[in-house]
Amino acid sequence: MDNINVESVEKECGALGGLFQAIVNDMKCSYPVWEDFSAKATKLHSQLRTTVLAAVAFLDAFQKVADMATNTRGRHNQGC
Repeated sequence: MDNINVESVEKECGALGGLFQAIVNDMKCSYPVWEDFSAKATKLHSQLRTTVLAAVAFLDAFQKVADMATNTRGRHNQGC
């Protein structure tokens, strides 16, 4: 009976060892993909931040135009 248990444990250990090795190999192969993904995510974050800042600046300028239009009250003033 002990002989059967030892063989069973050896088979399971061998299977787990093979699985572990397969996982490690997959991770080694996928590292460049994750590295590229991380670099692209960083670039996207930077571009989105720049876009948000540009949008805020545009909205501020648009608000100034709207405030100026509201304060004119129909006057046709050519001066600054």
